[in-house]
Amino acid sequence: MDTEKKETSSFNFPQMEKEVLAFWDAERVFEKSLDRTKGKQPFVFFEGPPTANGKPGIHHVLARTYKDVICRYKTMRGFFVERKAGWDTHGLPVELQVEKELKISGKPEIEKFGIKKFNEKCKESVWKYKKEWEHMTRRVGFWLDLEHPYVTYDNEYVESLWWIIKQIWDKKLLYKGYKVVPHCPRCGTALSSHEVAQGYQSVEENSVYVKFKVIGEDNTYILSWTTTPWTLPGNVALAVGADIDYARVKVEKEEYILAKAALPRLKMKSKVLKEMKGSELVDLKYEPLFDIKALQSEKSYHVYPADFVNTDEGTGIVHTAVMYGEDDYRLGEQVGLPKHHTVDEAGLFTDDVPGLAGKFVKDKKVEREIVDSLRTKGLLLQEELYRHDYPFCWRCDTPLLYYAKDSWFIKMSALKAELKKNNEKINWVPGYIKHGRFGEWLDEVKDWAFSRERYWGTPLPIWESADGDRICIGSIEELRALAKDSSTVGKNFDMHRPNVDTIVLVKDGKEYTRVKEVVDVWFDSGCMPFAQWHYPFENKERIDEEVSFPAEYIAEAIDQTRGWFYTLLAVSTLLGKGAPYKNVICLAHIMDAKGKKMSKSRGNVVDPFKMMDSYGADTLRWHLLTMNQPGDVKLFDERSLGDVFRKNWMILWNVVTFWKMHAGAGPHSAVVKLPKVTHVLDRWVIARLHELICSVTKHLDSYEITEAGRKVGAFINDLSTWYVRRSRDRFKKGADGRDAALGTLRYVFVEFSKLVAPFAPFIADALYNEVVGLKPRVSVHCIDWPASERSLIDEKLLSQMKRVWHAVELGHSLRKQHKIKVRQPLAQFILRCEKIDEDLLPLIQEEMNVDAVVFASRKPTGSEFVHAEAPGVAVSLDTTITDELRERGIVRELVRHVNSMRKDARLTVTDVISVYYEIADTQLKGIVQHYKADFCRDVIAGDCFEGVPANVDLKKILDVGGTAVIFGIKKQ
Repeated sequence: MDTEKKETSSFNFPQMEKEVLAFWDAERVFEKSLDRTKGKQPFVFFEGPPTANGKPGIHHVLARTYKDVICRYKTMRGFFVERKAGWDTHGLPVELQVEKELKISGKPEIEKFGIKKFNEKCKESVWKYKKEWEHMTRRVGFWLDLEHPYVTYDNEYVESLWWIIKQIWDKKLLYKGYKVVPHCPRCGTALSSHEVAQGYQSVEENSVYVKFKVIGEDNTYILSWTTTPWTLPGNVALAVGADIDYARVKVEKEEYILAKAALPRLKMKSKVLKEMKGSELVDLKYEPLFDIKALQSEKSYHVYPADFVNTDEGTGIVHTAVMYGEDDYRLGEQVGLPKHHTVDEAGLFTDDVPGLAGKFVKDKKVEREIVDSLRTKGLLLQEELYRHDYPFCWRCDTPLLYYAKDSWFIKMSALKAELKKNNEKINWVPGYIKHGRFGEWLDEVKDWAFSRERYWGTPLPIWESADGDRICIGSIEELRALAKDSSTVGKNFDMHRPNVDTIVLVKDGKEYTRVKEVVDVWFDSGCMPFAQWHYPFENKERIDEEVSFPAEYIAEAIDQTRGWFYTLLAVSTLLGKGAPYKNVICLAHIMDAKGKKMSKSRGNVVDPFKMMDSYGADTLRWHLLTMNQPGDVKLFDERSLGDVFRKNWMILWNVVTFWKMHAGAGPHSAVVKLPKVTHVLDRWVIARLHELICSVTKHLDSYEITEAGRKVGAFINDLSTWYVRRSRDRFKKGADGRDAALGTLRYVFVEFSKLVAPFAPFIADALYNEVVGLKPRVSVHCIDWPASERSLIDEKLLSQMKRVWHAVELGHSLRKQHKIKVRQPLAQFILRCEKIDEDLLPLIQEEMNVDAVVFASRKPTGSEFVHAEAPGVAVSLDTTITDELRERGIVRELVRHVNSMRKDARLTVTDVISVYYEIADTQLKGIVQHYKADFCRDVIAGDCFEGVPANVDLKKILDVGGTAVIFGIKKQ
């Protein structure tokens, strides 16, 4: 095997993968793999739709690889696994990209440009990187039906969405409400709670302690604390906890009222004058911070009791701006506080706020102006930096504002119990997500802020009359039937804005016009199990008879717990369809080698195409699958790809080359059967293989991909470093049991190629065809998964072989520790452990290069012995080196040198040579002559001659134990 290392090290794996890809395309292997199982039990897979207006990254390779492994595995297990591609084509990411290209910003400029033209640009933009996505999908080996994808902007898809919305409407779960929602001032629209969850960032901002002057009392102030100074102009009330303990304290000439528990937070000496409950502070009046007429009423600027007040932070007194907080709004509703915005939807202060009108509220300079204004008025007690998590728009990275506005909501809170019940039916990987991140989300589930005041999205199919009546439309046919002019809803009618906005409906003599909103884009992807089949207008049996629903398996990144994973469950639950998927792998994010998020600004973005072109897609796949568990953050280091390549595929292909070298080019039988074997190594490797088949099958059935992959990798090492290395002499021409060894290794290759196929599909196909050699070529992916035969798993042999490994590992450590080379023969190796069968002892003898392996009940004494032990095994090595042992060690050293020369001369094991030597040292020359027969056998030489002629193929001067030796070799 060593003879071929130089040759295989130059084997071009990326080029091999491209040849396999060409074979797959030419023979339509993916389609053939589906044809084999058509009509058999379906294994339903849902593809989470990506957006193709951005380039694919390394994190997309991660998700696609995890998806592909299970789909390939289940296909080989005989299931019919449809893999319909999908494209997410609506929403803000597309709009933002188009705004950037058109060099416009915000809703007014979009409307000035024209909604129709803008949406046409959006429709074009969604395909900007479609070819790159398809190329990445194909190059990474993810088999997906890209020829018949579902597209979320297609009329058929949108029509299914309308039908689903109609079902929600009929169940009275869709309502319009005036509510504080997370609002992006840049995008001009509300975000749903699961969108907000994706955009939190840790920020450090100024927090301020504000003094609210009590009316009628000199130098007396109520203290409140806020991290959002921009909300202070909108203040209309202060809230206290009725049962919380408060204190009135004196600081120099002023008196402050705050929670007793908050006193340590004052950075000044204070004296407690009085203690009271929060209920005693209710109805206390104070002076407004800013003179804003629209906020002034009989109810304004009072202290009110509220159940959301606590003393964990701040002063235990909450500043309340009705329009800028959920709790604030609820309190305002309860007590009748004025509802008036001091900030517009673009995040700019209105004309109501003197000196700040038209300024962006989250601008640092503007916040400083507010704080300085308070200081000038004597109303600022202190300020300090405060680190906290703040929500940003996950699309455009603008800080969100909690902003009161009217919006359409789905009453998910009414389905909380059903959502949790359905979640119990799902197998989550990692398991802690189920009741952790995802379960906790369901525990606090909020009504879905469903509408967006945008342009490129599924139009909300609700029409409204002048007197407030509303109609929800569930199909194009229903729209056409109610349209004032049915001809406007023609055969090729585009259901998007602004076309749909112009349709006027008539019912019972009243006219209805469409509301302005579009639907949250997450609803598009959450409906894909149904809309991808245009359900219920077509393919009803796919859903109703559970042919294509629910999914057996999905996989995406962890942020989808509050994105796609949630909306899939939400939509299915709304329709009364139960859990939409049975098994889900939740993937952690990929960071760079130092644990930092990848970004263009940092210059640490990894190009997946470059990685695949350099190391191969299988190397990249393998690394992502086996580096750690799917739920663990992955630190990506390109250097690790080189290690993966060398420790797996390089080793595997060296073994393949070794087999080919001894087996010859063929022809080989197309039928690969389990050979009849008697040799212990053959029996062991077959037992080890079937143990592996059993283990990998069990892990993949449980969606434990990392564990399965690691076991496959371990087998490659065992096959090379133990089976082949210990069997090497058996593969030589004329060796006893050669045919059994060759047949065993071929059988192992074929079965192993099936096992590795889901993980490394290219190498698996190349390996299968390398050793099977069928004409025309057959893909391993059109072959059944290997069956584990229990009768072949010799547990006793496997257990004893592990004991052998432990023994030789200890023995090698002793040789290394005492600086005795493995090439130096020794007299004996003594074992103290459970009995090992006789046919295994020669393996220890050869591996340890000793004349005898001896079992003993006691530890031998004598200075010549060195010892080592581990649980279950203890060994002793006789380090005595006699003259004969030393001479044999020298011969082994000479054999190593000549075999190295054979490799340099690019000779194979079938090439017989003549060896020539010139040795001045009489003793060394005598050793060569004495061991001539053994020497010639080990270097595959016909004869060995003294004197080096001029016509040798290769000549070298070697240093052997400090003595110069000249060797020459010539192919016979």
